[in-house]
Amino acid sequence: MPKPTQKIFTLRIALCDSKPEIWRRFQIRDDMTLGKLHDVIQIVMGWDDSHLHEFEDGKQCYSKILPDEESFGESPINEDEIVVEQILNRKKKKLMYNYDMGDYWQHILVVEEIGEPDPKTFYPNCLEGAYAGPPEDCGGVWGYQNMLEALADPNHDEHEFVVEWIGEEYDAEEFDLKGINKVLKNFKRYRSGWDDFDGKY
Repeated sequence: MPKPTQKIFTLRIALCDSKPEIWRRFQIRDDMTLGKLHDVIQIVMGWDDSHLHEFEDGKQCYSKILPDEESFGESPINEDEIVVEQILNRKKKKLMYNYDMGDYWQHILVVEEIGEPDPKTFYPNCLEGAYAGPPEDCGGVWGYQNMLEALADPNHDEHEFVVEWIGEEYDAEEFDLKGINKVLKNFKRYRSGWDDFDGKY
């Protein structure tokens, strides 16, 4: 049962430069840490958490701090020590989420609503969205666009390679809301370790 003073944040996340835009709208509790928010983002966007990530608010960087990790330059703040309400504390507040420093997937998070919890609703949950998340390691937004072009054109030089890699059944327009929420309902299990999660809903 949510605590009486708890607030629910409705957030919208979009993958920057994706055309058409890949986005999700989801809800979380205000006392969720940024580390747990990272896990929720991975689930709703369809990533498999195989790369580094960071949050940025224009002034400070927040990320996972590993034991004995050697840092260069200004050290980031430990994402597991910061809760959502400390950063996303008002409507329209924005936060950048960067995933995979090679492909460099940039996402923008925006606070749409801050409201009261519904005792009949499970949090976190996904409300809506559009389009499938890109496959891992496909070269960022532009590599993903090239991949889709190759997949759609049997005469494309890389068509056979792409089909062999992701399969002909890959549907970039698919958005599996029911599947995403099924995974979110097992959130605590996935938070304790992603070994059981194969990236599929």
